[in-house]
Amino acid sequence: MVTVTTVDTLQEAAAGVGREAVYLGGGTLVMRGVNYGDQQISEIVRLRSQDSLRSIRSKGDRIVLGAAATMGDVLRSSDCAALHTVARQVGGPAVRNMATVGGNIFAPHPYGDFAVALLALDARLRMSDGSDLDLETLLAARGSERRLVESVSIARPAGDDFRFRKVSRVKPKGVSLMSLAAWLPRRAGRIAGARVAYGAMAPTPVRIKAVEAALEGVRLDANSISGAIAAAAQGLNPPDDPLASGWYRTQVAPVHLKRLLLGEGGR
Repeated sequence: MVTVTTVDTLQEAAAGVGREAVYLGGGTLVMRGVNYGDQQISEIVRLRSQDSLRSIRSKGDRIVLGAAATMGDVLRSSDCAALHTVARQVGGPAVRNMATVGGNIFAPHPYGDFAVALLALDARLRMSDGSDLDLETLLAARGSERRLVESVSIARPAGDDFRFRKVSRVKPKGVSLMSLAAWLPRRAGRIAGARVAYGAMAPTPVRIKAVEAALEGVRLDANSISGAIAAAAQGLNPPDDPLASGWYRTQVAPVHLKRLLLGEGGR
């Protein structure tokens, strides 16, 4: 039997989350687990209202998204234009109407493609206890994190500096075999401070720092990015699962990274 506890604040909700008590945001994954009889869920903790956590606003050169903002909210926001391509590839309309920014951060493979984009865009989190945390740190300890996310601050990419690619076997709504995101700021035509992230190539979304280092100071053309392509799968040990083997993911990573960087096949 699953019990439901309704509270007024995010802090109360965080205090109620534990080993068998889960927080209900959009519910796309939690309710699927409940409906399929997940025995690890005995209690659901929910907020009476999530409206205060759904705002999306500009703040200097960054954008702040409430953790309860849905993919539909992202698609309706002109501030988030760079993320529209990402949000549009999260499920179908019904899922996008419920799936949240915060939920994507905790979604296990093969879900959570939006978190890959957030990681590439230097996401910084405001947690339920008022502390700040970068997304990369949270992902490294995601399984043991008991705090909840209040909001996410990301860099606002200029022009075509941000690129995203989802690789799936079923179009357009299939789960990802691999997802890639890159933020490629340029100075005088050369990349300065690139951030590149993959999904489905590790237990959580990860930055590919060997690729980032190889991109520093180069131009975005086929010859100049050859070092980055050579490092596409360096240090990674992708999982085997029903979608693909780790070996296959390793082999196709350079192909999709090249397409991502050169803007081939859509952003």
